[in-house]
Amino acid sequence: MIQSVNHFALLPLYAAGGTALLVLVLELAFGRWAVPAGIAGGLATIGAAVALALDPASTFCGPAQCSWVATGQAAVVAVLFAALTIGVLALSVPALRLGVAPPGEFCFLLTSSMAGGMVVAYAGDLITLIVGLETLTLPLYVLVGLRRFAPRERVTTTGASAAVTFFLVSVVSTALALLGAALLYASTGALHLAALTGGAGPFAPLGAVGGALLVIGFAFKVAAVPLHAWAPATYDGAPIPVAAYLSTASKLGGVVALAAVVQRLDTGPLVAVLAVLTMTVGNLVALRQTRMIRLLAWSSVAQAGYILAPLAMGAAGVLPALAYAVFFVLLEFVAFGVVVALRGPGGDGGDLAEYRSAGRRHPWLGAALVLAFSGLAGLPPGLAGLFAKVTVVASLIAGGWGWLAGVVALNAVIALAYYVRVAASLYLPAQPAEAPPPVVAVPAEAAPETVPAEAAAEAAVAVAVATITEPEPGPAATPSRVPGPVGVAIAVAALLTVLLGFAPQWIFDALG
Repeated sequence: MIQSVNHFALLPLYAAGGTALLVLVLELAFGRWAVPAGIAGGLATIGAAVALALDPASTFCGPAQCSWVATGQAAVVAVLFAALTIGVLALSVPALRLGVAPPGEFCFLLTSSMAGGMVVAYAGDLITLIVGLETLTLPLYVLVGLRRFAPRERVTTTGASAAVTFFLVSVVSTALALLGAALLYASTGALHLAALTGGAGPFAPLGAVGGALLVIGFAFKVAAVPLHAWAPATYDGAPIPVAAYLSTASKLGGVVALAAVVQRLDTGPLVAVLAVLTMTVGNLVALRQTRMIRLLAWSSVAQAGYILAPLAMGAAGVLPALAYAVFFVLLEFVAFGVVVALRGPGGDGGDLAEYRSAGRRHPWLGAALVLAFSGLAGLPPGLAGLFAKVTVVASLIAGGWGWLAGVVALNAVIALAYYVRVAASLYLPAQPAEAPPPVVAVPAEAAPETVPAEAAAEAAVAVAVATITEPEPGPAATPSRVPGPVGVAIAVAALLTVLLGFAPQWIFDALG
């Protein structure tokens, strides 16, 4: 049997893979132009995905099924992967200019991950899907720890340990997914997603175990319970743009993989349990966070639970879950983009107390962060997030999962506590600086002759110690002008979150 190969159908993959190769060649030959080449390649990948959507074609086809399938849903996911890559490159420009990470290696790894995203978007069988997920994830292990220097020693140490933690947990999840795929193949003899079933007859229990292992393995990509503990440490230890990519593109890949599996297997009870545990644990732990990136990490864990909830219904919940995922990645990207702009190139996320009054000093950035938090909470003016949550709750009620819709609504109320708290702190007055201790004058007649020399020596030591131990400037010390690429990325993502909130039917048509 000879498989047919349609190279036009592979155009998005060629564009993404060619971008990674181009970045590598430019870095080796000239040592520059990596970032412009990566952004241009991302735009070319978007164009290729749109062209394929206008004339859908499949390839690697056998007698009945294809391993590479072009659909409207695949086109939306491919465009999102490419757009997120462009956005993360834009957020990284100031730090790369500063030399926090080597630009060539950074861009090559990021565009290689984008190529894995293309494979996930168009995958038509389990092997292609798992290979795409691993290609999406493998470069991120290095990106998490790829930092030449950090503003604090604590961040450097955390970045190394975060990369190792991310790698080890990912290896376990990949092993579970591969074992699940093997059991499904043993019970059904099928690998193509369109022909995937849970098995029948004496092999049905084997297929049920395989489907459960596959779901749990893919749950790692969305940071769902029980494979969720890596996310906060990894996000906080990684450079902030890399954390943004982990929280958006990597999570999107996991959602697509889960949607491809659960709509064909009877895994509803398992997915419902994962959804309840994930959203509840994420929200409750987020209430106690004092660092911004860890708050966003636990928030993204809770958001993964909202995405999983409609997937418990099987095929009927795929569209609501994907619609929610689309809006979530846009809103999450806006939040991370504002953190990058406030903290400055190469900075860490900082403590929540350091964001007090940041909205007064930077009105536009404060408004963008409030928009992101309101959308993630499901409140106006975050119309995209409001539409997404209403869609999830309505679909669950219509599908007979009213109790799960109630859990989603309850967790959304719990999440308001930390979203509103952080958003309100942006506009609180800055805390007054502590007054210096009073200076006690020493009478001239009572002072020994050695006092002036000793005072001068003590003053010199104090100045030297203050210079060495002076803490990093927080958001108050960052410049008021946002770097051009960072501002453009934030503005585009924020505009999309508002505009797409007015077009729910168009989104469903594109994903359907």
